[in-house]
Amino acid sequence: MTHHDVVLVGVDGSPPSLAALDWAAAYAHVHGLGLHLVCAYSVPTFTAAALDGGYAALDDTAIADGARAVLDEALARVAPRGLRTTSAVATGDAAAVLVELSREAAMVVVGTRGRGGFAERLLGTVSSALPAHAHCPTVVVPYRRDDRTGASAGDEKQEDGTALHLPVRRIVVGIDGSPAAEIALERAIREAEAWGAELTALAAVPVTVNTSYLAWLPSAVDHEAVLRDVGEGLDVVVDRALAGRDLHVRRHVLDGTAAQLLTEFSTAVDLVVVGSRGRGGFAGLLLGSTSQAVLHHAVCPVMVVTTRCRDEEREGQEPAEGGPPAE
Repeated sequence: MTHHDVVLVGVDGSPPSLAALDWAAAYAHVHGLGLHLVCAYSVPTFTAAALDGGYAALDDTAIADGARAVLDEALARVAPRGLRTTSAVATGDAAAVLVELSREAAMVVVGTRGRGGFAERLLGTVSSALPAHAHCPTVVVPYRRDDRTGASAGDEKQEDGTALHLPVRRIVVGIDGSPAAEIALERAIREAEAWGAELTALAAVPVTVNTSYLAWLPSAVDHEAVLRDVGEGLDVVVDRALAGRDLHVRRHVLDGTAAQLLTEFSTAVDLVVVGSRGRGGFAGLLLGSTSQAVLHHAVCPVMVVTTRCRDEEREGQEPAEGGPPAE
């Protein structure tokens, strides 16, 4: 397998990670990619009073054996799909391991578990950190035991009834006029073509009179005119991205915040695509508030495409000095 020829997926044997594995396998099948499964673990330490405040590490033999057993189970789970599949046990922080391995992947997929309603839905540390730092697009697959919201007839489901939103029939992408959003749109178009899915481009404009988001606007501003102007801009962006492609993209400009509207759309679609701009180095590289909020609250899988992803993809396509041009 070569660079950008695999879907990287983190597994730990939990139901959320198995849901992510199933989604990643379907994605790899549709895109003609291989799978690389990774189970990462850290060796726990504890303070030993007998060692004068030092630290004692546990023997990691049993932990390593458990990780290999998790991978064996995961390999058996995806074997019927006939995909090119490799696996590896890695030591270290799971998020850091996956970030490093994402340099050689086309996509990285992880799962997360939702707890309770909107206010209580929390991401795990891996699924929260990885999208901001990965070198390729990241998909976070939410795990919900109660699939009454967002599931459709014909959706693939796990043994416990959890909807996987497969196959991907409906995609929504958030557009705000930024370079990051245009990158997300380009990716969403590619996904719609690969899956044969309906694509909706959504622009959110919080223009309601009593909102604080656009409080600087004079009260006499015609909010309908603002929405129309944004709609015209949305058409320009979408039409430019569609140049030479035979794909119909629905366009919506709605009153509200992007996080709120994309979260609402996630109950009726199979994939939400968002863009984000990273800032600073590893420690300071953060997702924007919209992408972070959508990741926390979406019902369906969310794909995050950062500006870093496209920059590194382009670097990988550039010819070496004195070499032939990339095809």
